[in-house]
Amino acid sequence: MKYQVAIIGGGPAGYTAAEAAARAGLSVVLFEKRALGGVCLNEGCIPTKTLLYSAKVYDTACHAQKYAVSVQSPAFDLPKIIARKQKVVRKLVLGIKSRLTAAGVTMVTGEAEVADKNHVKCGEELYECDNLLLCTGSETFIPPIPGVEGVPYWTHRDALDSKQLPQSLAIVGGGVIGMEFASFFNSLGTKVTVIEMLDEILGGMDRELSALLRADYAKRGITFLTSTKVTALEGDASSVRVSVENADGASVVEAEKVLLSVGRRPVLKGFGLENLDLEKDERGRLRVDSHMQTSLPGVYACGDLTGCSLLAHTAVREAEVAVHHILGKADEMSYAAIPGVVYTNPEIAGVGETEESLQRKGIACRTVKLPMAYSGRFVAENEGVNGVCKLILSENGVILGAHVLGNPASEIIVQAGMAISLGLTAEQWARMVFPHPTVGEIFKEVCVEAGH
Repeated sequence: MKYQVAIIGGGPAGYTAAEAAARAGLSVVLFEKRALGGVCLNEGCIPTKTLLYSAKVYDTACHAQKYAVSVQSPAFDLPKIIARKQKVVRKLVLGIKSRLTAAGVTMVTGEAEVADKNHVKCGEELYECDNLLLCTGSETFIPPIPGVEGVPYWTHRDALDSKQLPQSLAIVGGGVIGMEFASFFNSLGTKVTVIEMLDEILGGMDRELSALLRADYAKRGITFLTSTKVTALEGDASSVRVSVENADGASVVEAEKVLLSVGRRPVLKGFGLENLDLEKDERGRLRVDSHMQTSLPGVYACGDLTGCSLLAHTAVREAEVAVHHILGKADEMSYAAIPGVVYTNPEIAGVGETEESLQRKGIACRTVKLPMAYSGRFVAENEGVNGVCKLILSENGVILGAHVLGNPASEIIVQAGMAISLGLTAEQWARMVFPHPTVGEIFKEVCVEAGH
C-alpha cells in the first residue's frame, strides 16, 4: 500500500496534518496506537479544562451573593464531573474521526514502526510513502526522586480520573499542569501544597503576574513552597510524606495524595526513530528547519516531538507548515507569537517576549501596564477581583509582548498575538476599533497609556 503522506501520531499535529493533506488531494495514512486526539484531547487540554469549568461554576455559585444572586447550599458531585469530562472527550474524539473520514484519510490503529524514510510497518502490513510526518508527542517525566518507585503517586492522568476527592494534595511542580490542578482541587475544598524548585511558579510566564496569581491563591488557602527541592518520597495508599529542603532547612509535607507534574518530554523511542539517523541539536532535540523538515528530506517532525513548544496550538501550526511545504506552498514556522495560557481562575495568559526574556537577550524595552479595572466589562463581571494587563514595547514602540492576569485572558490574548505578528506599534494598535464594552478593550487602554 503506497501513500503520498504517512503520519505517525494522531494528536493535534497528526490529525491536523492528515486532514489538511487529504483535503489538498494527497493520499494519506494516519497511524495512532491509542485514541485520536492524542494527549491533548484524551488526557490533557480538553479534559482538564472541562474539570476546571465545573470548578469555576461551583466557585461562582459559592460567591453568587457578590452579584446579588442567592444560591442555597451549592454543592458538587465529583463522579458526575468526571463523567461529564469523559462525555466531552468522547464527543470530540468522534468529531475528529468524522472529519478525517470525510477528508478521505486512511486511519490505522496500532503501533507503527519506521523501517526507513519511505516505509512504515504496522502489524504485519508494510506501508510505503513519499513523505513521512513524525507526530509522536510527549510523555510525563517522572523525576528520579528517592523512594518514588514505592509511592502510589498521581500523574495528571490519575488526577483527571479520580472520583474520590483527597482531603489534602501535595503537588510537585508549580508549572502549568501543577497550577491548573491546584486551582481545581482548591476550589473543591482540598488542602493543596505546591512545591516548586524554582523561585517562582509558572516559569516562562510573566514573572510579576505569576507572583500576583500565587499571592491570590495563597489567600485562598494554597501553601506554596518555592525554591524548594524534593529529596524523598515515602508512604502508602492512605498518606504520603514528601521530604523537602529549602533555605529554611529540611522538612516534611504530609498529604493524602501526591501529584507529580514536573514536566513532559518528547517521545523519541518505541517507533523506530533510530532507523532514520536524524540530526539532533545540542539538547538532544530533533533538528528541523523552518518548514518542520528534519535533516532527511521528505521526513518532517511536528508537535511535542520537537521539544520546542509543548503546546497543542503550536503543534497545529507546525503541521500546517509541514503540509504546505509538501504541497509546494510558501510558508515558514515562527515562534515569535505563540500564546501561553494557564486556565486557573483567574486565568493568566501571555504572548511574545517577557521582561525577563528580553533582559537575557540584552534588548532594551519599555513596560506599560494598567489594572484590568480600566475595562468596564471586566469590572461588571469580576466583582471584587483585581487583574493586570501589561505590554512590553521596544524603544520605538513596537509591541514585543503582552501579558494578562484576569478572565477571560485566554480569549483576548490572541488579539495581542496578531499585533505582535503584524509588527504593530502601540500607536497603530490603539487606532483599531474595539467593540464596547469588552474586556479586550484593555489593550487599547494600555496602548493609549503608552502614548502619554
